[in-house]
Amino acid sequence: MKIALFPGSFDPFTAGHFDVLERVAPLFDKVVVAVGYNHLKRGMLDVDRRVALIRRAVEVSDSFGSTDIEVISYSGLTADLYRKIGACAVIRGVRTTADFESEKVIDQANRFLEKDFRTLLVPSSDEYSFVSSTVVRDILLNGGDVNPLLPKGVDINDFINKE
Repeated sequence: MKIALFPGSFDPFTAGHFDVLERVAPLFDKVVVAVGYNHLKRGMLDVDRRVALIRRAVEVSDSFGSTDIEVISYSGLTADLYRKIGACAVIRGVRTTADFESEKVIDQANRFLEKDFRTLLVPSSDEYSFVSSTVVRDILLNGGDVNPLLPKGVDINDFINKE
């Protein structure tokens, strides 16, 4: 079974992330979308809400055919999770040359930790090249409508902490 790992903080999971997932899914039997978290950082959305948002995006889509999409959370080293789930590749989306350079360094560190570690870099589709979690958070925190920047069928208001 070919398993891919798609790790990220996904705070929030954007239409660009979804596009990458949609494009790579046919290449694998299973894709594990892993929401990483650091106990020292507080994100806009807590980890459970991020996982729920991604699950909703997958549930309302008919894009994945026979590919099994699993959404989990994790902490610790991505290389350890890679080894634990038996992944054959890590999927990373890149929008710019700066993203490429950053991902290259991360890949080298992961290959230092796990010799069989493989990273597949997926260039963003043109329509999503400006979309990042940071951009989405900034627009949202300043009162803008971010729903067009999220996967179809997902309304950010369903995931915002209203307590």
